[in-house]
Amino acid sequence: MAPKISEAAVAARLEDYFERIGAHLKDRRKRESFAMYAFGILGDGERKSVEPIAARACPDPAELNNVHSKLLYFLAQSKWDDRAVRQEAARYALEAVQKRGSVVAWIIDDTGFLKQGTHSVGVQRQYTGSAGKITNCQIGVSLAAAMEQEHFPVDFELYLPQSWTEDAQRRREARIPDSVVFQTKVELALGMIERAKHAGLPGSVILADAAYGDNTAFRNTVRYLWDFDFAVGVSTNLKVIPLNTRRRKAITIGELAHQLTRKSFRKLTWRHGSNARLSSRFCFIHVKTTHDDGIALQDREPLWLIMEWPEHEPHPTKFALSTLPEKMSKKQIVRLLKERWRTERMYEDLKGELGLDHFEGRSFPGWHHHISVVLCCYAFVVAERARAFPPSGGRGRPTEPVTVAA
Repeated sequence: MAPKISEAAVAARLEDYFERIGAHLKDRRKRESFAMYAFGILGDGERKSVEPIAARACPDPAELNNVHSKLLYFLAQSKWDDRAVRQEAARYALEAVQKRGSVVAWIIDDTGFLKQGTHSVGVQRQYTGSAGKITNCQIGVSLAAAMEQEHFPVDFELYLPQSWTEDAQRRREARIPDSVVFQTKVELALGMIERAKHAGLPGSVILADAAYGDNTAFRNTVRYLWDFDFAVGVSTNLKVIPLNTRRRKAITIGELAHQLTRKSFRKLTWRHGSNARLSSRFCFIHVKTTHDDGIALQDREPLWLIMEWPEHEPHPTKFALSTLPEKMSKKQIVRLLKERWRTERMYEDLKGELGLDHFEGRSFPGWHHHISVVLCCYAFVVAERARAFPPSGGRGRPTEPVTVAA
């Protein structure tokens, strides 16, 4: 049973936490606005954007206009270091959750922010897995820390299509800094990984889907430049050379998969869910990739090609490449690989409970400031959840992520 939560103790910790964050804001007015906005994010209101937060914070109609303007200025106009604030929040969460276990991986993923119109910074018709289709949206790329019991984001970047970075008028209206140039989602992801590494945040394994795993530069950078292991999704048209046969001929992953029978796949259970065991059939084959990246084939590192064939599918459906060491069991590798799918629950919490996608402004600084406050709030929730459910207190978690912080 979890220990009883003292509201006074939570309030004291929240005040201390805001002091830590406030050290990076410096100005008293910024600290006050941050606290007001953060309380609005953590509160019970359904909508977590400036206008309703101001209305809940100010019961006096005569002062509402001033409070609304104050919060708008804080988000859109005031200058403060998003990266420093986010790193402070990440360290705070890690201090609490690492008492329950270590970081098992960093996860790169992206999510859509559905929008109407064409004026919100970065918006255009583009594919997002959040909707499962091409739609009008912004795309945010995230870096999350994965632990056995928790996933929480440590950084976020807004993907800016070239229709924005190459349009001078749009740049001016959205207040996009001159230093910001077009970057692919892969480049944004690598930038976040590099910052987290330089900040000393713990982690040694990178997980990502095929949008990143198919990219040779992504895999090579995290592996050879920064010495991370990785387990990343890949698509069926990637060519590999199987190392367990005499015939060393390049073949696409899709062609290789169709040559295998079900006998090549072994059933593995990676987690015991609330209603049933989570299991599927997997095949592990040592391969080398064949792309031209300047590394001679004989010098290229052997990788695990991991193929999954779900029970009710006519053929294998999911594929990944991994550098995870052979001393890890195949069950351990699959369990780690599957951590990436829990990121969707993290996005659901961030959007449904903390208003990650509720920002209604149009500016580049405003979007990032809003995201920073939400990440700070989520870091506090994660830390409180870890305190509420210590290692000896069971493995449960509250249904709603804000309940231990409200």
